[in-house]
Amino acid sequence: MLGVFLDRNSLHDHDLDFSELDRLLPDLRYFQATAPHEVAERIAEAEVVISNKVVLDAAALQQAQRLQLICVAATGVNNVDLDAAAQRGITVCNCRGYGTPAVVQHVFALLLELMTQLSAYRQAVRAGRWQRSSQFCLLDFPIRELAGKTLGIIGYGELGQGVARVAEAFGMQVLIAQRPGAVEPEEGRVPLPMLLPQVDVLSLHCPLTPETRGLIGAWELALMRRDAILINTARGGLVDETLLAAALRQGALGGAGVDVLSLEPPVDGNPLLAPDIPNLIVTPHSAWGSRESRQRLLMQLAENIQAYLEGEPLRVVG
Repeated sequence: MLGVFLDRNSLHDHDLDFSELDRLLPDLRYFQATAPHEVAERIAEAEVVISNKVVLDAAALQQAQRLQLICVAATGVNNVDLDAAAQRGITVCNCRGYGTPAVVQHVFALLLELMTQLSAYRQAVRAGRWQRSSQFCLLDFPIRELAGKTLGIIGYGELGQGVARVAEAFGMQVLIAQRPGAVEPEEGRVPLPMLLPQVDVLSLHCPLTPETRGLIGAWELALMRRDAILINTARGGLVDETLLAAALRQGALGGAGVDVLSLEPPVDGNPLLAPDIPNLIVTPHSAWGSRESRQRLLMQLAENIQAYLEGEPLRVVG
């Protein structure tokens, strides 16, 4: 089968092994990146298309008369017109759970930095402040323990469950939020208005949907404790970024660590990129990006293609 990989460079591919994909699709053509105006031409003769973030809309799919399988090199499939694919009988598969260890690790990297002030202490040593201290230790920046704190999780899928396990190992109490939009009470879950005032840390792991867009806004931020910390490694659109920046400036929130913004890359700027926001860490959507995570993603792509060739599609979307 003729295949094309439209945005191989999105995987930062220099340290990855693509041999299994090449074995399954000997005629696979790789493109480091694909601009919108190049999509239709590049997929015109393809039977298999692999895309991470390149948009495959109805107009492009209409031009790909031989296309049978779309493999999304990610979990989210908002870059594919699923209705148009279904109408054409095109199978769409995604990848799932490949980045869990890396993302869970990143959640606690952000949280531990905010709780321990590690960078501030490192910079103090570099600046000679410890060397000039009259005491054996330097304790100029407040340090907080995770043990005994309460963690609230919104989105209790594989990532949320992974974060919960590590939190419990740190001695934290874990509360799980009721699903956004749920009408009936859910056993073991706490409605968001009841959860927010109780948590020392809130970690987001839900998808971005019409129900969750702007999930953390003015009302939700006001319910949180003034020393609470917000961690977002899910999607930028879950949080009102302007209001979050204001809450941090005003001391209405203890801190925030975000790995995602509403527009990525933030070519037009973003309220959270302002240099004067205290107790904020922004990382460039890198939580998922360990080499191991990216290699697992490639292996899942290969598994999806192998399963399709054997007549038993795997991780089908829609």
